[in-house]
Amino acid sequence: MSVVLGIHDGHNASAALLRDGRIELALQEERLTRVKNQGDAPRGAVRAARLLLDRNSSPLAALNGNYMNYHQWQRETILRDYARCSSLSSRLKQTFKTSMVDRAYQRARAAERAEQLSAIGLSGEQLAPVEHHQAHAAAAYYTSPWGMTDDKVLVLTCDGSGDRLSATVSLAESGTLTRLAQVSDHDSIGRLYALVTRWLGMCPLEHEYKVMGLAPYGASSLAAAEISRSLEALFEFTSDGLGWRRRKGMPSLYAAYEFLGSLLKGQRFDWVAAGAQRFLEKMLTRWVAGAVRETGIDRIACSGGVFMNVKANLAILELPEVKSMFVFPSCGDESNSIGAACFAAAQRGESIQPLGAIYYGDSITDVEAEEALTDAEPRTKVRFHWVANIEKRVAGELADGRIVARAKGAAEFGARALGNRSILARADSPSAVRSINQAIKNRDFWMPFAPAVLAERASRYYDKPKPADSPYMMFAFRTRPERRAALAGVQHPYDFTTRPQEVRAEHNADFHRLLEEYESITGEAAVLNTSFNLHGEPIVYRARDAVDVFLRSGLEYMALANWWVEKVS
Repeated sequence: MSVVLGIHDGHNASAALLRDGRIELALQEERLTRVKNQGDAPRGAVRAARLLLDRNSSPLAALNGNYMNYHQWQRETILRDYARCSSLSSRLKQTFKTSMVDRAYQRARAAERAEQLSAIGLSGEQLAPVEHHQAHAAAAYYTSPWGMTDDKVLVLTCDGSGDRLSATVSLAESGTLTRLAQVSDHDSIGRLYALVTRWLGMCPLEHEYKVMGLAPYGASSLAAAEISRSLEALFEFTSDGLGWRRRKGMPSLYAAYEFLGSLLKGQRFDWVAAGAQRFLEKMLTRWVAGAVRETGIDRIACSGGVFMNVKANLAILELPEVKSMFVFPSCGDESNSIGAACFAAAQRGESIQPLGAIYYGDSITDVEAEEALTDAEPRTKVRFHWVANIEKRVAGELADGRIVARAKGAAEFGARALGNRSILARADSPSAVRSINQAIKNRDFWMPFAPAVLAERASRYYDKPKPADSPYMMFAFRTRPERRAALAGVQHPYDFTTRPQEVRAEHNADFHRLLEEYESITGEAAVLNTSFNLHGEPIVYRARDAVDVFLRSGLEYMALANWWVEKVS
C-alpha cells in the first residue's frame, strides 16, 4: 500500500491524502478554523488525514513549492503588499530576484517552513518539496480523463506566482510530464489582473471573480477595448508562442501598481473591469492557440488560479484549435496539496485515478446533526424533525418558493459548493436572489448566482461550443434564449452566461434525487445553488457550523442530514 500526504501551507492552506493512487481526503484548513483563507501549516487538515492512517504510519509529505512565506495570507497583509509594491524598496528588491541574495532568502524561508511543519508532526525526512507549477500541472494531468494513458496532453498552468514562475506549458504522455516553456512571475498576467482588482478597491487573491462579474457591464464600450489594447501592448509573445514577456519600459509586475494606476487613471470602474477581462481572455486564447499549433496537441488540461476565471475558460473552449479541455476544480493554490501528492506518487511509478466526485471531507451524520440542533435549541426558537425522504421534502419546499440551506453527506472540496454545503432556491426567481442577499450573502449587486442542473438535462438550458462536462462549476456557458426565464436567478443579467454544476447520480446520488424530485413537481431540472456561509466566512463544514450560520442569518429553513429544521417566529 502506498500513501502520500500532500501539503499546501500558504494562502488557503490544505492537506490531501492519496492512497494507492486514489484521493481519500482533501480539506482546506479554513473549514476547520472558520477563518477565511486560513494559511500556514494546516494543522487540523493534517490531523484529519492522520485519522485515516495507522497510528504508526509515516507517509511521505509532498509539499507545494520549494519554499513558502509564512504569515502572509491575511487580507490586511495582502492589501498592504499590493498597495506598496511600487515603493522604492519594492522596486529595488526585484533586482535581487534570481541572484545569490534571492537564493539565500529562499533557503531561509524553507528552513522556517521546516520548523513550522515539524511543529505539527512532519519531520524533515518526510518532506518532499514539489515545484509549485509542477504541482499545478500534476493536478491537471494525472486526474484528467487522459492521465496515465498513451494520449498526448498539453498541460497549461497559469497563476499569479509560485516558485518565481507564473505560467508553464508541458507535454504529458504515458504518465510523464515534460516542461516545454515557462513564464517568469515578473511577467505575470495573473498578478496584473490582481493589481487591477486592488486598484478597483477589492482584495487580490479573493475578489478577482468580482472583477470578472463586473466586466460584462462595460464590455461593449470603446474605453474597455482601448484599456485592453493598452494592457496587451505591455507584453510580447515568444517566437514559438509558448510564452510571453514584458516589453521594454514595463516594470516588474511586483513593482507596477503606480504604473498601472497611471494607465487606468480617469477610467470608469466598469470599463476597467471589462478591459482587464478582455485583456486576460485575449492573452490566454492567443497563448493556448499558439501552444496547440506549436505542439500539434489539441487536448488540454489546465490548472492554476487564473483558470478559476470561467469566462476565460469559455473563450478557450471556443477556440477552433482546442478539441477538448479539462480544468482542475478549484485550481487555486488550495488544490496544490492534491497536485503535490499526485506528482510524488507518479514519481514512484503509481497510477493515479481520474477525478470523479470531489466530496473529500467528513460526512454529517444524523446523530451529529441531532446533537448540534439539540445543543442549539435552548438558545433560540427552532423546531426540527427527522424526515425519511428529506430530498423530496426539500424539493417540495423549493418548488413552493422557499429558500433552503442544505448540509448533508461528505463535504465538497474547494471554492464552490456542490450541493452538500449549499443554499438552494428556485432558479427562475429573481426575488430569491434578493432574499438570499438580504438574509445571508450580501453579494455585490452585479454578481450572479449559479445553478445545479441534472446533467442529463443540461442541453435544455445552455449551449456548449463543444462537448465539455461541467461537474465542478469551472466553465461558463451561454444560456439558450428560450430558456432564460427558467434561469432568471442563476445567469448573468447582462451577458446571459451561467456557471453550472452538472449533477450526476454517480457523483452525488442524494442531490441528484433531490433535483429529480424537483423536476417531477416543476418540470424544471435546475435550482439556484450558492455556498452555505455568511459573507466573508468559509463554507460550513460540520453540523455545528451549519447550525451556527443558520441561527446568525436570515435563513428560515434548513435540511441538516435527514433533519428538517425551521425557525419559529
